[in-house]
Amino acid sequence: MTLQELREEAERLRVAWAQGLAGAASLDELEALRVKFLGRKGHLTRLLSALKELPPQERAQAGRILNALKGEIVGALEEKGREIEARERERRLAAERYDFTLPGRWRPLGHLHPLTQVRLEIEDIFMRMGFDVASGPEVEDDYHNFEALNIPEDHPARDEWDSFYIDDVHLLRTHTSPVQIRVMKSRKPPVRIICPGRCYRRDTPDATHSPVFHQVELLWVERGLTMANLKWIIEEFVRRFFGPGYEMRFSADFFPFTEPSAQVHIHRQGGPWLEIMGAGMVDPAVLTEVGYDPEEVTGFAFGLGIERMAMLRWGIEDIRLFYQNDIRFLSQF
Repeated sequence: MTLQELREEAERLRVAWAQGLAGAASLDELEALRVKFLGRKGHLTRLLSALKELPPQERAQAGRILNALKGEIVGALEEKGREIEARERERRLAAERYDFTLPGRWRPLGHLHPLTQVRLEIEDIFMRMGFDVASGPEVEDDYHNFEALNIPEDHPARDEWDSFYIDDVHLLRTHTSPVQIRVMKSRKPPVRIICPGRCYRRDTPDATHSPVFHQVELLWVERGLTMANLKWIIEEFVRRFFGPGYEMRFSADFFPFTEPSAQVHIHRQGGPWLEIMGAGMVDPAVLTEVGYDPEEVTGFAFGLGIERMAMLRWGIEDIRLFYQNDIRFLSQF
């Protein structure tokens, strides 16, 4: 290659470069153009490598020509890049611009599930009376769920708890009473606890039954407790949870772990009697099982359903509504 041929080739590159630069509309296209002319295999790079073919006396002049072209390309790339970046920034600003004269958009705030609201309120009522909140495993063993509560393997009362067994020994707890056994085995009287939690039974879902539900159980064990103490605690709970104007009555019932046992009903003037919980004095056999002396201490317990309390408070007739995650229902509470 001669000096004249190199000069002509450089001019052709300048024309091709100018045309490519005019058509570059983005930073990606600009980078592709840079690689095409200045990359390791680019047109100008190839031309620079051809300098060694020229006679020594012509190489300096040819080098000045090519370096001038390279400087021109680099400068144009930087200027074009700044123009594209500025144009892109203006486009983003225009798209993200806020019109502060427009009215604001209302964003609804989340809130606690109605069952959580009821559980927290029940916990607060009893904690204000001096009770502690206790918890235990949802996967229980047969001993804590049944046997320690005076329900041996062949006891007919087991038919009332249609259980989810995991193996021969373990099951999903059918009530929160096993927590009472665990607490009593771990401490000496007096014991004043409530046990809120999730329970499981093989119930067919309908308006009043669910295979998953929530309970709160109360246990108070101390010297000298009687049914009168139990009645006062329940009356105080009803007054604080439902408000004034409710009457309460006890009717005889049977639970293997309490003796005597009772169902508790409430009603407002003119309304029907509604069952809200089962209750009773802790059976001496249960106290003996956990190492307490039934001649020295007595106790009482009761259990209520959180779903039942929520349904009574708000007049809800179908328990399944709590588990369907329908925002139209949940947003009411």
